[in-house]
Amino acid sequence: MNVAAERIERLHVLAREATVVGEAERAREYVRLARRLAERQRLSLPRDFRRFTCDDCDAFLRPGRNARVRTRSGHVVVTCDCGSQARYPYDE
Repeated sequence: MNVAAERIERLHVLAREATVVGEAERAREYVRLARRLAERQRLSLPRDFRRFTCDDCDAFLRPGRNARVRTRSGHVVVTCDCGSQARYPYDE
């Protein structure tokens, strides 16, 4: 694992901790930093990082607090407080 991937993983942990404490803006900054770092280094973000961040407002999603998670036939719909939705497939 290179330095950039380690830093992205650390920013993911920091964003999760900031969201738990209630510092949403700090968590957004961590998400923005991780995305910018991944773009510059041409890395893909880890799956759990992509699934728990909003593409529109860069919020770190916490189901029940700032995100709604619903299951439909064959996919999961995650809705952020800003209104954007993400759909992820799953096998039944």
